[in-house]
Formats: sequence, structure tokens, C-alpha cells
Amino acid sequence: MRTKTTLKLWLAIAAMTAMGLTAAAHDGDKPDTQSGMMYAPLVYVNHDAATTDKATTPSTPYNLDAGDQWLQDAMNDASRARQVRQRAMIENPQLVAYNANRLPEAPPEGVIAGDPRQAMLTIAPAQVAVDEVTPPVAPPQPIHNWLHVFNASLQFTQAYISGNWYQGGENNLALLGGLNWICNLNQDVHPNWLFNNALSYKLGIATTHGDSIRKYLINEDNFLFSSQLGYKAVKNWYYSAMLQFTTQFLNNYKTNTRTMTAAFLSPAELNIGLGMTYNLKKADDRMFTLAIAPISYNLKYCRNITDIDPTNFGIDAGKHSKSTVGSNFEAKLLWRFNPSVMLTSRFYMFTNYQYVQGDWENTFDFAIGKYLTTQFYTHLRFDRSRPRDNDWNYWQFKEILSLGVIYRFATVN
Repeated sequence: MRTKTTLKLWLAIAAMTAMGLTAAAHDGDKPDTQSGMMYAPLVYVNHDAATTDKATTPSTPYNLDAGDQWLQDAMNDASRARQVRQRAMIENPQLVAYNANRLPEAPPEGVIAGDPRQAMLTIAPAQVAVDEVTPPVAPPQPIHNWLHVFNASLQFTQAYISGNWYQGGENNLALLGGLNWICNLNQDVHPNWLFNNALSYKLGIATTHGDSIRKYLINEDNFLFSSQLGYKAVKNWYYSAMLQFTTQFLNNYKTNTRTMTAAFLSPAELNIGLGMTYNLKKADDRMFTLAIAPISYNLKYCRNITDIDPTNFGIDAGKHSKSTVGSNFEAKLLWRFNPSVMLTSRFYMFTNYQYVQGDWENTFDFAIGKYLTTQFYTHLRFDRSRPRDNDWNYWQFKEILSLGVIYRFATVN
């Protein structure tokens, strides 16, 4: 059926072309067989009043240095073709089957073949040879088992006070350096395992004019290593084993005395626990870890008991160490409010059911550009294993506000 319709269409086109040629001959114009426009079907585009008159030779508005007869001939041919088609449509509107704004859909591209026995034309789809292109094979992505984060910071505060300042005071300069290294197992690769490791060291040095023996004092000296190994139990809960070790490296003294208050491995504390860990991570801006160890072993150690009183660390007088069994609890929070403000918080508690020892540390980081930062650090400590203080009871508190530089980078392997 479609083949018959196609044949009728071609016959109609031939008839319209013949009518156009007849109309042109009737007016005495010889059609230009070199113009393709004379042999196209009659399609109404618009009406040009200038072409309703008898064809005239248009003037050429161009002045060329070379011969321009070829241009005039081409323009004359095009003008006569338009005039002939225009008159054909005006005198024979019934032959204008198409409108430029409503042309039918073009027939599919194909190969026309004729069948003389049935007087039919057939159109077969064109066979297009397509070269088979093999897509490139993407190289295998490397598997990163470990995620590393390293931070190094140097904070400082400085104050100058004139000798006649009405409130008094002393000039001082304080420096606080910090190193933090985190190495965690990639849970995207090992979703059933939890293995987090963290190492940090803080050292604070401040000048002092009130101490006649020393020009500076150590106001912060803390080394901490913690590790958690767990296997998934359900959702975000893991069966886990925890280890934490803390100590300091440098000697420290009371002001204007030679009484030593701390030294290397004096004190030192080791805690090992078994229990459950809850681990939650939302993108990179919020991370929360909760570790509960109903079974925990705690070891307190004081290497130098000659110059340091071990009872200040909950160790019996004359003893280097004291070990107890109890339970511990630790919660860690990292919350990045925006690219410039971040809170890091850690709460730790241990009890042997006779005394309670706890630490609560909070650090606010306010980034100023890429390398400048302001830090506000607070450390609240409660320890009933040591003698009671008249002013603070069993509580201890430290606060540091500083401005400095920080350098961060992260790696994978």
C-alpha cells in the first residue's frame, strides 16, 4: 500500500513540473535547464509582487574588476526560475500541493528498486556499514585499605605589660605545638571491620618572670595513643577491643621550687578494654564514636618515685605502679559546622568501682584562611584516686586560647 502511495506521489510531482514548464513556455520564456529550481515540486513559500510582471533582467549592483558576466547569468537564471514558479502557482493553484510551513515528513532514506512486471517501485532501507568500535577498558581502580590524616599546628600568645600598669602583671610569651596522626581502616573496602588508630602530642611552653629559678615553664605536655579493633555485630555496633596509652616527656616543676611534679613516664597510664563500639559517620562533617568496655584493665606507672610523689597519680607511696580492673567509657565527636569552624570533643571515664577518673576535652578550631587558625581548648578532669585539693576538690581544669598556623594533609594507601 505504501509503495502505491509513493508511486502516486512521484507521478504528481512530474505533473506539477510539467505544468510549470508549460506555463513558462506559454509566456514565451524558455526554462533554464541548468537551474535546479525549475525541476522541483511547486511549494508555496511567500508571494512576491515584483515577480507577477513579465520577467525582466535584473540589474547587477556589483562592480567587479574581473569579468562578471557569469554572475549576471546566474542571477538572471535564478530570477527567471522564481518568476516561472510564481506564475505557475498563481495560474494553477490546484497544483500547489505543499506549503513551506506544513511540509509532509520526508520519506525514509533508502534504495529505490523497480519491478516492471507489477509496475511498482519499492524502497528498501539503506544498508549503512557501521564500524564496530570496542570501548576502551578502564584501568582497574586501586584499592586503598588505609586512610591517613596528619595535622601539625603551632599556636602562640604574647602579652606586653608596662611596669606601671595599674593592675600589675608580667610580660609573657606562650607557644603551643601539636601533632595529630590518624590512621583508619577504610570501611568502604572492609565494611565488617573497624580499626581506628590515633596518635597525638601537645607541648606548651610559656615564659615566666615570677619564677626566679627558671625562665620558662611547661604548661602542656601530653602524649596519647589510642587504638580500636572491632568486628561488626549489627548495623553500627561492633564487638571491639580498645587500647589507650598516655604519658609525658619533659620534666616539670612547681614555681620557685625544685620540686618535680612530672617527668618522662611519670606518670604513664595504660588502659585495655573489651566491649562494644558504636561508630557513626555522616559524610566528612560529622563523626561519632562511642566505646563501652565492661571489662577493662588499668595500669598506672611512675618511673621516678625519688623526685616525684606517686600518690599524686593514684599510686601507693613507695610503689612504681598500680593496676586495677574495672570498666571504662569513651565518646568522641567531630562536628564541622562549616569549612571554617570545627569542634572536636572527647569524654573518657574509668572506674574500678572504688574511685572514678574522667577527662573531658573540647577543642574549637576557627580557620582564618588556609593556614591560619584560632583554637580554644578546654580540659576538665575528675580524679578521686589522688589526694583531695582544698580549692578544687577532686576537679582539675585547664583552658588555652591561642592563634597560630596549622598544616593538614591526608593520604591513602
